[in-house]
Amino acid sequence: MGVRMSDLAIKTSTNGGGMRRFGLHGAMLGLAVALCATPAMARDTKPPEPVSAESKDAGAALLAEAPVQILVSLKAQTLDVYRGTQLIESTRISSGKSGHGTPTGIFSILEKRRRHFSNLYNNAPMPYMQRLTWSGIALHEGRVPNYPASHGCIRLPRGFAKNLFGQTERGGHVIVTRERTRPEGVLHAALPRSGVGETEVASLDTDAVMLRPALPGATDDDGPATVGSIDRAADTAKAEPRDPLRILITRTSARERLRDTQRVLDELGYAPGPVDGVMGRRTRAAIELFQEGADLPVTGEATDLVLRALYAAAGETGPATGRLYVRRKFKEIYSANIVLKDPDAPLGTHLYTVIDAGGKTSAPRWMSVTAAAAQETDAHRVLSRVEWTPQARAFVEDRLALGSSLIVTDRPFRLHSGLGTDFVVTTRQ
Repeated sequence: MGVRMSDLAIKTSTNGGGMRRFGLHGAMLGLAVALCATPAMARDTKPPEPVSAESKDAGAALLAEAPVQILVSLKAQTLDVYRGTQLIESTRISSGKSGHGTPTGIFSILEKRRRHFSNLYNNAPMPYMQRLTWSGIALHEGRVPNYPASHGCIRLPRGFAKNLFGQTERGGHVIVTRERTRPEGVLHAALPRSGVGETEVASLDTDAVMLRPALPGATDDDGPATVGSIDRAADTAKAEPRDPLRILITRTSARERLRDTQRVLDELGYAPGPVDGVMGRRTRAAIELFQEGADLPVTGEATDLVLRALYAAAGETGPATGRLYVRRKFKEIYSANIVLKDPDAPLGTHLYTVIDAGGKTSAPRWMSVTAAAAQETDAHRVLSRVEWTPQARAFVEDRLALGSSLIVTDRPFRLHSGLGTDFVVTTRQ
């Protein structure tokens, strides 16, 4: 659960450009409430107290520092700009027409150009262009009738496009959905904390992970699985810049799970044959040999009980039903196995963003946006299925910064998440 915008008493006014603006006092008050939200909020029976000037200043500071996030609704033909969980302004848009539909999903701003001309459609002008994919989807100024009319881009009114261009940065998130949605405050133990480097769990044991060079783009699905991979130039968190992280968690395929099982069997000396994700004769024999030594029924089947015993024998958390990837400034710096409980159940696609970095005595505050819902789950409940390894959690928490984000998804992400991008997850092409 989180704080809903309907719970916040905010004054609004409307101007002729289709733009809704919030008064500063309402913005500060709404953000202060949203950032302090917990999953279960008790009713306060005390009489309300006047808001002090100091509280107003604190609320304004939080509002100024929270990251900008853009939410687009194709059905409503609207674009909403949020700073944290606070709605700042809205506008009408014109998205892709029939045959050139705008894809839905989670995107980030890859490139910004005040003056740009289309290389696909007769050198058409695209002022204040903010690119979302290298295949041609972007936000830009253009004609905005009361219906979808573009070739896939999201057209904005002129004044709004110029104003938005000045508010955003490369790497900022843009979430495109069919229905109109909004961010909500979220609090959950599975969300990483910052400032925990002094705890035992935050000490990164590099001997427990297999290192390889950082990948320039998307991970090769057919490559060998590893416990973790770290950019050698980024192995000391204290020396790194505090740029926002882009984190993605997804479930592994059956082949990936078997490949990682073969890796563990091989490391323990059971000789399963090639680490190829294929259940051959040698892999089955290796499982039988492990079962015999572990006093388990000798079946040659990699059941959940067998896998948990196997990973425990290797001193790892497992079985590796999920995979974690981390990028920073469009470059992948880390990947590791994690455990996703009930991995075959739908996850949906959810985005979580740090809107207050916290400090030594306070945890970061996060907000969530659901880009694609899944049956019998939501942005809060899906986090209860995520089980981090100590090494993966330590790596992320030592580097967590304001504006860092986490995507949990069961959708493919490699199609648009190549060289020079953040993680792009499309929920409908």
